[in-house]
Amino acid sequence: MAHIYAMNAGQSTISGILPESQKKQRLDAALTEAVEGLSRERVKSLISEGNLTIDGVTFTDPSAKKMAGKPFVLTIPEPVAGPALAQDIALDVVFEDPHLIIINKPAGLVVHPAAGHADGTLVNALLHHCRGQLSGIGGVTRPGIVHRIDKDTSGLMVAAKTDAAHQGLSALFARHDIERRYMAIVNGRPNPASATIEGSIGRSNVNRKKMAVVGDDRGKLAMTHYTVKEMLDGAALVECTLETGRTHQVRVHMAHIGHSLIGDPLYGTRRKSMLSRRKDIQFGRQALHAASLGFVHPITDEKLMFSIDFPDDMQELFMKLRV
Repeated sequence: MAHIYAMNAGQSTISGILPESQKKQRLDAALTEAVEGLSRERVKSLISEGNLTIDGVTFTDPSAKKMAGKPFVLTIPEPVAGPALAQDIALDVVFEDPHLIIINKPAGLVVHPAAGHADGTLVNALLHHCRGQLSGIGGVTRPGIVHRIDKDTSGLMVAAKTDAAHQGLSALFARHDIERRYMAIVNGRPNPASATIEGSIGRSNVNRKKMAVVGDDRGKLAMTHYTVKEMLDGAALVECTLETGRTHQVRVHMAHIGHSLIGDPLYGTRRKSMLSRRKDIQFGRQALHAASLGFVHPITDEKLMFSIDFPDDMQELFMKLRV
């Protein structure tokens, strides 16, 4: 069994005995089994950087074998600060424990710093909110973002606070073992009222800022199940559940079947929008809300399920459109 103890300057060490599986496994694979809380890529990096001793001798080859039963000491340096700055930005926290955090993201908040949005993002907010709690993702003090929702989409998002939680959440998303339900208000009334949209999504040839349903050889498989929850005035409230998580998936798939989201500046057209007829309604973003999120906690194995109501602007839009 591996044991953890602290060292100076924020470092820690993990000591133990290499398992019998190391007779045939690579050193990085066996060490990942022996310790908790570190991904294999992180262990591999630590070995390569000279942070592992076996029987008192430093090893830097992650592929080494045949050292089962020998004592090891793995040193974990203090996480280094990432380029993003911590900023005191208010967050609506739905759930939080030592491993992960779930927030209700407001429309208008960008997730990652990028060109045009160097700060003021969700990452900046999480760095401030989780200060002192982040154990380091890949050796960097940062929250582990495993999925995104668009700037102007509201709703539930999860982020990891530890390397182990990040690895576990990433695996859940890769296996599509995450329950995600979006609520959208779309132009027109979809017929049939319930169906599955299946079409690979890739970059549009016409507009590189847009995604589109493309051939399987050019895009990634995407599948969206939709159900009309209520018919509205020239529109419909639609529930979308995702089998996959592609960029702009709900927006692209609903536009593909002729029912773009109300207010969508990229995939909708003003001429075909309900907004062109209802002059009394102004809505300046896509009417999309990540309403529920469910998964098995990657560390505690607890089943987590969260739902969140519409923000005020979508609730107002919905009420004005009710027949």
